[in-house]
Parts: sequence; structure tokens; C-alpha cells
Amino acid sequence: MSSRGYLELGEELRTVVGELVRRARATDELPANHAAALGHLDRSGPATIAELAHACHIRHQSMTAIVHQIAERGEATAEPHPTDRRAVLYRLTAVGRTELERDRHLRARWLAQCIEDEFGDDTQGIEDALQVLRRLRDRT
Repeated sequence: MSSRGYLELGEELRTVVGELVRRARATDELPANHAAALGHLDRSGPATIAELAHACHIRHQSMTAIVHQIAERGEATAEPHPTDRRAVLYRLTAVGRTELERDRHLRARWLAQCIEDEFGDDTQGIEDALQVLRRLRDRT
């Protein structure tokens, strides 16, 4: 395959995966930036507002509002930063983890229903595709 062929294949893969992720996220009940902040806290542990804003690619002021909503809903708690007395760390709570897992479950359930509807019991192609996607993901 020519390098142009690989480029076209890469573009198609990027497009299809992106569209699939957006379709799955349409089932979310949490606002996207809210879920992104909770997800980052879940994956990476406690973080400051600045760290969350950077990780979620949004402005500090926007993340401040999101974090205050999350804290008000009991989904995260504030604690002093261990080395910077001016900073505050936010930590995911059990309530936040439950909300995040509920949204993740809604996405997985939507995907599972799509797989069942399209492929029934013949899921070998999906399993093969997952193996390929994992190999691509794990490249350094």
C-alpha cells in the first residue's frame, strides 16, 4: 500500500472512531465538561482547577464553575494542596464515582445494543478489531 493509502486509511479510522465516540456520548446524562472533569479525577487522582482545565482543554474560569458545581453536588471534595498553600486539590468522592460509572455504563449499554443488533452472536469481527485497536493504542 502506498503512503497515501495509509494516510487515507488513518483518516478514515480517525473519523469513524471519533464519530462512534460522539454517538456513544449522546447517551450521557452528565454535561460533557462535567464528565471530563470527573473522568480526569478518576483516572489521575486529585487535581487543582488549573490541572483540570489543562487536562480538559478548557479555560480556567470555565473549569472553576464546573468544579464548584461538582463540589456542590457532592461529587468531589476540596482539600488543601500538600505543597502549595495557595492551591486546592479536588478529589473524586463515592458519589462522583457513581455518577461517572452510570454515564460510562449508559455508553457501554448503547454500544452493546448496537453490537447485538448488527452482529448477533457473530462478534468475532468486533473482537478482531479490538485487538487491532489495542495494538495501535499501545504503540509508542
